[in-house]
Amino acid sequence: MKIGDKVSVLDDAISGVVTGISGNEVTIKTADGFELDFLKSELIVMDGSISKKELSEMDVFSIVSEKNYKKPGKTQRVKPKERNLPPMEVDLHINQLVPKTRGLNNYEMLNIQLDTAKRQLEFAMSKRIQKVVFIHGVGEGVLRTELEYLFNRYDNVKFYDADFQKYGRGATEVYIFQNSGS
Repeated sequence: MKIGDKVSVLDDAISGVVTGISGNEVTIKTADGFELDFLKSELIVMDGSISKKELSEMDVFSIVSEKNYKKPGKTQRVKPKERNLPPMEVDLHINQLVPKTRGLNNYEMLNIQLDTAKRQLEFAMSKRIQKVVFIHGVGEGVLRTELEYLFNRYDNVKFYDADFQKYGRGATEVYIFQNSGS
């Protein structure tokens, strides 16, 4: 780990760039400009070589059990830790979803964004991911309103403003209730 590395906090939805290292303590600066201190063991270097898709498919238990190396036990005992994992993030900014927006009207762009949100929400449900943050931006609030309408159609979700320090007002976090029957 060195100054300038992009890092993510293992047990929290925080990421940033390393600005200082003092012994075992690392200072990172978040996208919002906050400087926070963590132990090296609490951070993972995000070098850009891993896509969000690969990250979501990684073996969560091996990452979590690596962090809890002092606590011997079976992998199953780690399972409750899943609740503290950083949420899956879905950036709905149109420039993240299509290569170019020329020729698309607002209605078409909104439909692309909503289709993406619905697909990602159902993906998260199928993979038993408990939290998904939809980054929609602030703007006029049209996308946010449409997302709330979409989320209200599901019985097994609740949604609320995402972490203000990390996302400002431009994101909604969805919590998916996992049915214990399956």
